[in-house]
Amino acid sequence: MKNNWHKYRLAMLDDITLREVFHIRVSLMGAISFLFVLFIAIILLLSVLIVYTPLRNVLPGYSASLRQQLTQESARVDSLQHSLTIQRQYLDVIKQLTAGDIQKDSVHSLDSLELVERTQILEQRNEATDAFMAQYEQKERDRLLLFDNTANHAIKQLYRPLRGAVIQPARPGIHLYGVTVRAAKNENVMAVMRGTLLSVERLADNTFTIVLQNGTYITFYRHVAAALKPQGEKVERGETIGMVDGEHDVVIEMWDDGKFVNPEEVIIW
Repeated sequence: MKNNWHKYRLAMLDDITLREVFHIRVSLMGAISFLFVLFIAIILLLSVLIVYTPLRNVLPGYSASLRQQLTQESARVDSLQHSLTIQRQYLDVIKQLTAGDIQKDSVHSLDSLELVERTQILEQRNEATDAFMAQYEQKERDRLLLFDNTANHAIKQLYRPLRGAVIQPARPGIHLYGVTVRAAKNENVMAVMRGTLLSVERLADNTFTIVLQNGTYITFYRHVAAALKPQGEKVERGETIGMVDGEHDVVIEMWDDGKFVNPEEVIIW
């Protein structure tokens, strides 16, 4: 090796003849340039590995992106499963039509199939539904109350129409003939006596006014969220005729032979 002003000559000699077989001339600037090129090559190689291989997932900042991608893929899989289910239902209908197991006119479109099933469930009343309604109504019956009304008529047997608190009493002097009762959501509205539902009318605010008649005795239920009995149906004392939604306060108004009856004086709330 020969040193000449920061230049180096590396030679390879034959052991027998001592003749020069190979040599390389290296300078300090050349070595620095070689190391710089090697450094750039290593950086480029690492960049390619990070961008195009899963190695990037172990670096900070990429794990959140991976979780988001996994979430999107999971939602896409669920959507594909739903589409496959619809396709299977469609193929089953085609097979049944081809085999003649069902009539063509009885087949509903897949888009309206779920809506039709819900409508049928709501419209049909089977024995299980009737039994559940009877049991539910029986649990909500209060004990029978005996009292004298304010018009000194015969003793009546009335049920409390719903469980709640009277927040505004009746004021006949200013033509407020009903008591306002606030009840919890899904509370039952019950018939105060045996009678016939004279009217079941939907109001503009999507609530109902139910009118119960027994002879000369008429009870108004105003702002009932849902009516469970149709107009003209006969009901027993304590039978559920409606439901409360918790947003509208129910107004109870009573009349006997055209004379005002104060519900607070004839019902124990």
